[in-house]
Order: sequence, then C-alpha cells, then structure tokens
Amino acid sequence: MSSTADKVKGLANEAAGNLKQGVGKATGNEQLQAEGKAQEVKGEGQQLKGDAKQAAHDTAETVKGKL
Repeated sequence: MSSTADKVKGLANEAAGNLKQGVGKATGNEQLQAEGKAQEVKGEGQQLKGDAKQAAHDTAETVKGKL
C-alpha cells in the first residue's frame, strides 16, 4: 500500500473514531466511546506509517540522485 493510501485510511479511521466517541459520549455509551478511541489511535498509527513510507521514499530518491 502506498504512503498516500495509508494516510487516507488513517484520516478516515480517525474521523470515524472521533464520531463514535462523540456519539458514545452523547448517549452515555462507554463501550462506543472506547471503540472510537481505539479506532482513532489506529488511524493515527496508519498516518504515521504513511509518513514513514514517504520519508523512506524521499531518502531513497535523494540518495539515488547523488549516485
């Protein structure tokens, strides 16, 4: 999966997680709040993975350009 795809999936998971947390808080559903927090954290991880892939790609391109 590309770095962009990881970032997009991460953003989607973060948004869905935040929505679940909000609904859980509004309805007093602690389980939904917990699920939302877990999904938000998953999304943050996916975005970090995308950032790492992009950094590795950029570094490889820089090195390749100097050879």
